[in-house]
This record gives sequence, C-alpha cells and structure tokens, in this order.
Amino acid sequence: MERTLVLDTGFQPINAVSWQKAMSYIARGRCEVLEEYEHTVHADVQMPAVVRLNNTVRRTRQKVKFSRVNILARDRSRCQYCGERLPSSELTYDHVIPRSQGGKTEWGNIVAACVGCNKAKANRTPAQAEMRLLTKPVRPNWIASYNPRLRMPLKDVPEAWKHYWTVELDP
Repeated sequence: MERTLVLDTGFQPINAVSWQKAMSYIARGRCEVLEEYEHTVHADVQMPAVVRLNNTVRRTRQKVKFSRVNILARDRSRCQYCGERLPSSELTYDHVIPRSQGGKTEWGNIVAACVGCNKAKANRTPAQAEMRLLTKPVRPNWIASYNPRLRMPLKDVPEAWKHYWTVELDP
C-alpha cells in the first residue's frame, strides 16, 4: 500500500498517511501536492507521494523519551569517540562517567559508541582513557524519527520522498 509523506509548512516530515487520507486533505484544501507517484488512482488523478500542509500544525512538545533508539538517533548512528557511522546493531551505549564512579543512566551521561571504543574506554572517564567526545551528550528537544510512522531504513524510503527526507537511521 502506497503511503504519502506529509510535510509541515517548513518542509519537515511530520507524518506518513495512506494515499486515501492524503486525497481527503487535498479535496478539503488543507495541503498542496509536491510529488506524485507515477500510477493513477482515478482516471487522470495521480496518487500523491508528498504533500505539504497549508497551515501550521501545533504540536505539543513532548519530552523525547530516553531509549537506546533515541540515543542512536540523537548521535546520528555515529560512535561519539571515533566518529564512525555504523548500523545500530554494531553500536552500544556508553556511560561517559561510568556507573562505578557515580555516573547515571540519563541523557547527559550516555553516548553511542562502537564496540572497540567502548572496550578501549572500559570503566574510565574519557579523560582517564585519554579519549575525546565528539559532542557533549544532552537531552534533544526533538528527533525527526520520533514518529514511528516515519521510522524506516533509508533503503525503504520511496524515491519520491528522498528530496524531503531528513531522518537519518541505519545505513
């Protein structure tokens, strides 16, 4: 079943809906069609691939849930010590200040790390291990992949969406 990517007024992906739902948005004048699939749905009407809402959508700012998936999304699937981008299955999360030294499992103390860097750092702080963090870990305000309907590997993203796709997940 073909889905339609819905963008906000700033061209950011906010949802993926059925093409039928997108057609109802179009019929009510709620959005404009930016991209279409090659196949038609009725006579000469092409199926919408990407639409952009005409009005701003108020989104309630929810705190981003602490999870392994969101840590990897925040760190863009890169080891925060060596910078290598890896599939999520090859990344771990690392306590910057080890739990044995009072470190907590929270946004400000967890980073994505490859297995090699995590082993090299071991039960030490980056300074003790003479390693440098690429970015300071913080709680993100928003992660594009937060909407489960928008979570998919890049290889599965329809060609018509790729120009608008800003979500970085597994390579």
